[in-house]
Amino acid sequence: MGENFKEKIARVEAMVFDVDGVLTDGGIIPLVDGDFIRRYNAKDGYALSYAIKHGYRVCIITGGYGATLVARMERLGVKHLYTNCMDKIAVLKDFCRKEGVDLSNTMYMGDDIPDLECMRLVGIPVCPADAASEIIDASCYVSQFAGGCGCVRDVVEQVLRAHGTWALDSKGTISDPSVASR
Repeated sequence: MGENFKEKIARVEAMVFDVDGVLTDGGIIPLVDGDFIRRYNAKDGYALSYAIKHGYRVCIITGGYGATLVARMERLGVKHLYTNCMDKIAVLKDFCRKEGVDLSNTMYMGDDIPDLECMRLVGIPVCPADAASEIIDASCYVSQFAGGCGCVRDVVEQVLRAHGTWALDSKGTISDPSVASR
């Protein structure tokens, strides 16, 4: 019998995400200069930023592009950002090689056909609730949340909880159970 999702996420070494349809709902508003306006979920952004600040390897691989996309990822602290990418599989392999990460311990969240090859290569393929049917079939976990609506927060939080690193230093979080009873 194979590993269940909780066992798989306990061995995650790196998290890779698409943008349009994963970090956003897939809607774009084209601007005259060729850039796009995208709507991001603040909780997704917080989870990514929190993971990066706690030493997790996070990579963004997207066919999308634009200065606003780059600025958003930079603000979150993403160091491994690949935009306008037409060969996601080559970039994924190169990222894992450079970071010394085993593909079998890599989580990849995608939502549509351009992500399928990467999802078949990694050990922990996941997707938003509204992903294409082929992506859902290739995933070991389908978030209850749609793209741009908390699916990234869902999987990042689960990984960090499995590693015991979620909400370690957040205000209002009690790390000592004896304090809660006072």
